[in-house]
Amino acid sequence: MFRLVAAAVLAACFALPAAAQTRWVMATPYAETNFHTRNVRAFLQDIEQATGGKLAVQAHHNGTLLPMPQIKRGVQTGQVQLGEILLSVYGNEDPFFEVDSVPFLADTWPASDALHRATEPFIRARFERQGLTLLYMVHWNSQGFYTRAPLTSLEELRGTRLRAFNNLTFRFAELLGAQPVTVQVPEIPQAFATNLVNVLFTSAQTGVDASAWDFARHFTDVGGMRPRNAIFANTRALAALDPALRQAVLDAAARAEARGREMSRAAENEMLEKLRSQGMQVAEAPPAMQAALREVGAKQTQEWLQRAGPDGGQMLERYRALLPR
Repeated sequence: MFRLVAAAVLAACFALPAAAQTRWVMATPYAETNFHTRNVRAFLQDIEQATGGKLAVQAHHNGTLLPMPQIKRGVQTGQVQLGEILLSVYGNEDPFFEVDSVPFLADTWPASDALHRATEPFIRARFERQGLTLLYMVHWNSQGFYTRAPLTSLEELRGTRLRAFNNLTFRFAELLGAQPVTVQVPEIPQAFATNLVNVLFTSAQTGVDASAWDFARHFTDVGGMRPRNAIFANTRALAALDPALRQAVLDAAARAEARGREMSRAAENEMLEKLRSQGMQVAEAPPAMQAALREVGAKQTQEWLQRAGPDGGQMLERYRALLPR
C-alpha cells in the first residue's frame, strides 16, 4: 500500500510543471527563412527561457494556420493568442495601419525610424480598442520593381499587371497606369507563371522568399517605403498571465523589436546580394524615374491625410518634427 501511495505522490510531483505550463498558439504569414520569422522564433524562445518553460508558444508560419487577412481577427476572437501581420494590409480598418506604406513618405532609414516613433502611440491605442496589445513592430526592407526586362521609366509600367498587397499599393499601381492585382506572398510564383501578374513591387526579402529569379531578371530598387509587421497579443490572454510571465513577454518583445531592426537593416543588403547571386540584375532607378515616383508619393500622402483626418495631421506634424535636421 505504501508503495502505491508513494508512486501516486511521485507522479503528482512530476505532473505539476506540466499542469502549471501555459500553452499559446501563434499565427504568422511568412516563410521559415524570412528574417521576420527568424526574429519571431527568437522572441518565442526568449519567452520560454525567461519563464522557465511556464509559457510555451507553438508558432505556425507561412500562413499554414491562418492566412494573412484572417490573423488579426483570429487573435481578437481568441482563436490564437499571438499573431503577426503586415500592418498595412488592414488599412481598410484604419488609415493609421497603412501610413508606413504611403509611397515615399518615409523612404530612408532615418525617416522610417521617425515615422515609427510618431505613429506607434496612435497604433497602440487603436489596437487596445480592439482587444489587442501591440508587442512590437519591425520594418521590411526598401521596395523595388521586379520585371522581366530592364525598367528605366514609369511609362514602361503602363498597362502591366502589377501585384498589389494593400490598398496603397493598389492605388499606387493605378496612378502608374498599371492594373493592380492582389496576390499573397505564397501565391506569387504561380501568379507569374500564369501571367496573372507580370510586375512585382516588393522588397528584396520577399523576392528571395518567392524565388523571383525564376520569373524575373531585373530588380530596380527605388526605396519607396519600409512597411512594418506588427506582432500582438490577445489582451485578455495576456492579462490572464501571472504578472511575472506577462512582464517576461513584454521584455522579450522589447528585445525582439531592437533585434528585428538590426535584422531588417542587415537583410536589406544580404537579400540584394542573394538576388545577384541567382543571376538577377540589380539597379537603382534613374533620377527622372525616381522624381516621378516621388510625385506619385506626394499625391498619395495628401490622399492619406484626407482619410486620416485631424489625427493624421497631428501625426504628420510629430513625424516632421522628429526628422533628422
